[in-house]
Amino acid sequence: MIICRTPFRVSLFGGGTDHPAWYLDHGGSVLGTTINKYCYLTVRSLPPFFEHKHRVVYSKIELINEIPDIVHPSVRACLSEMDIQKGLEIHHDGDLPARSGLGSSSSFTVGLLNALYAYRGEMVSSKMLAKEAIRIEQEVIQEAVGSQDQVWAAYGGINRINFSHDGSFDVQPVVITPERRTALNDHMMLFFTGFARTAAVVEAEKIANLGSHKTQLRALGAMVDEGMQILQSPNGDVTEIGELLNEGWRLKKEMSDKVTTGAIDEIYDAAMGAGALGGKLLGAGGGGFLLMFVAPENQGKVRESLADLTHVTIKIGSPGSRIVVYEPDGLETC
Repeated sequence: MIICRTPFRVSLFGGGTDHPAWYLDHGGSVLGTTINKYCYLTVRSLPPFFEHKHRVVYSKIELINEIPDIVHPSVRACLSEMDIQKGLEIHHDGDLPARSGLGSSSSFTVGLLNALYAYRGEMVSSKMLAKEAIRIEQEVIQEAVGSQDQVWAAYGGINRINFSHDGSFDVQPVVITPERRTALNDHMMLFFTGFARTAAVVEAEKIANLGSHKTQLRALGAMVDEGMQILQSPNGDVTEIGELLNEGWRLKKEMSDKVTTGAIDEIYDAAMGAGALGGKLLGAGGGGFLLMFVAPENQGKVRESLADLTHVTIKIGSPGSRIVVYEPDGLETC
């Protein structure tokens, strides 16, 4: 049996510039962090005593004989691309709901690839995991997704990720003092809005409109430099991150009318009225998790104002995808 643990992420600045349709022409950059919430993928050989060859368990249970018949797009693509021949049981568990803006789909793909490589007796680099997950999601499945989530899932940490015109990426860990890291963590509040959405629906419209939103995307990209300056300045005030998030949220809403809803705007306004400094809806938009940046002394008021929502405590900078159980005895080769 093999179990892989892969983190979810919180994006702060630069979202949208991580789409190939943008960075292949203009370059791109994002700033964010992984968190201590994870998805777990279990892979084991399925004994040949069943009518089905593969068993795939997530929010549904699939019992199938042929890989092309698998409904889950990432499982189907990963097994096909890695030419898995033997029967497998694949089981998914997540600390937080899927389709909620935390990069869960890419964490799933990265984690499954990591587990399948381990199943074949191979240990691959974070870069290879990220590149292969990007390729599978964007080219094989042809989902309307960017390239940042796969990189964070594979690498982990608090990073700046730069995307180049040639399609390559560079991961730069954000070097900050322990005190600044603690302050950043202590100002973050994560709330589940209860509205699940499929990111690809929102992203598809945003991608289609990239050409008409160059001003917003350039401004969002420039916020990465501003965010880095705030975090790394010895005399900087970390509360300025909140103000920058608020400006970024305003720009993001200009890029698609599907980014927010009336109900989400009410939630955001309530948090701001209770003392939040800024925030954003994570992921493509339309629902999922809301990140609010709040001084510790005002967090009680913000919790009260959002009492109907689930508040999730997080720690930032968790490590990337890891094999946490590797018991190959009894595993058959692919």
